Amino acid sequence: MSGPRAMHLAAHFPGVNSTTVWDDPRSGSQIDFSSFVHLAKTAERGTFDFLFLAEGLRLREHKGRIHDLDVVGRPESLTVLNALAAVTDRLGLAATVNATFNEPFELARRLATLDHLSRGRAAWNVVTTCDAFTGENFRRGGFLDRADRYTRAAEFVATARELWDSWTPEGVPRPFAHHGRHFDVSGEFTVPRPPQGHPVVIQAGDSPEGRAFAARSADVVFTRHGTLEAGRAFYADVKGRLAAHGRRPEDLKIMPGVTVVLGDTDAEARRNAAGIRRRQVSPQNALLALEQVWGRDLSGYDPDGPLPDVDPVPDSGLAQGRVRIGDPFAVAARWRALAEEKGLSIRETVIETSTRQSFVGSPQTVADAMVSFVEQDAADGFILVPHLTPGGLDDFVDRVVPLLRERGAFRDAYTGSTLRSHLGLAEPVWKG
Repeated sequence: MSGPRAMHLAAHFPGVNSTTVWDDPRSGSQIDFSSFVHLAKTAERGTFDFLFLAEGLRLREHKGRIHDLDVVGRPESLTVLNALAAVTDRLGLAATVNATFNEPFELARRLATLDHLSRGRAAWNVVTTCDAFTGENFRRGGFLDRADRYTRAAEFVATARELWDSWTPEGVPRPFAHHGRHFDVSGEFTVPRPPQGHPVVIQAGDSPEGRAFAARSADVVFTRHGTLEAGRAFYADVKGRLAAHGRRPEDLKIMPGVTVVLGDTDAEARRNAAGIRRRQVSPQNALLALEQVWGRDLSGYDPDGPLPDVDPVPDSGLAQGRVRIGDPFAVAARWRALAEEKGLSIRETVIETSTRQSFVGSPQTVADAMVSFVEQDAADGFILVPHLTPGGLDDFVDRVVPLLRERGAFRDAYTGSTLRSHLGLAEPVWKG
């Protein structure tokens, strides 16, 4: 009888979000290199596939000011990962880089450099934006229509792969030329073909356009589906799109971002999770979440009082640089109904409606649940998003990873040296 299907694990460096518990005395710097080193070394000790860094191209604003509940200083991802390549041996190194406000030649060069310096451990998380607010930081501004962002991203990835293939595997450079809708470039690439052939491409996005892009171009999907039902539906949909592009199910790994809260018992873990939720949704964060829905200045409201009885103001521009809420009237109606039904305050409503921890329980309970997700085709593995920097991964590696290994659900040691080998992905065939 065969054992459980082996899962993939990765770590996300905590970023600009309400997941991080900033006021915990163990919470460290988001910019000091030692924080990156600690998390990377912990992930490598746990034989994780890769470390994943997010990136934002503009500081988010609220009410016309820099939002003071955000991290307002983060180093550039590829620079950090090049430094981490020197202090790690096997861990994959994944950088989020925007395909809207970069150019193929320069980014392909930087990614190829990381792949060489790390001996085949580089990955690129491809993101896009149609946000004119972010675009103000760049020469072309917010020129790109929303409908065009994935067509540009797909051509960007294809062009980068042409550049990586412009050197032969034997190290002979050749001229390249790409003539497309978004890019018209030619010349000679300055870096030999990367050790992996092509660095691993990750995609994060749940829209129909994002799913289509992942099926066509990505090696890994970073998704947000944390429930078993939603995960299975997403998994079946995206995997089902692969055949149309001549790809096999194993050519694309689906890895939802998840949070984990542990305790010696399930009851203790639930208490820990409830405490973390209250610290994540501080009174200030509760009002911020409310203002994002209502589009109004609600600073005069008591976070421990009732929801506003006024209607939302759609597209008010109160918050800049954040993902838009859907229909604010529908969201407000749901929140009011929930608050009335359960007698909830503003803060309690936000806690109730915001994302909860994905896996909560004793180490054995969490290990069982993660194996179940993979066995039931809801995921190929997980990207862990800890709530503390830099030590938020320590307990998971020390207490859950050994149980996964005992069950044969996760590797005991690295068997290869490249990120593609960790993920079970074939090296791309050179297209000469």
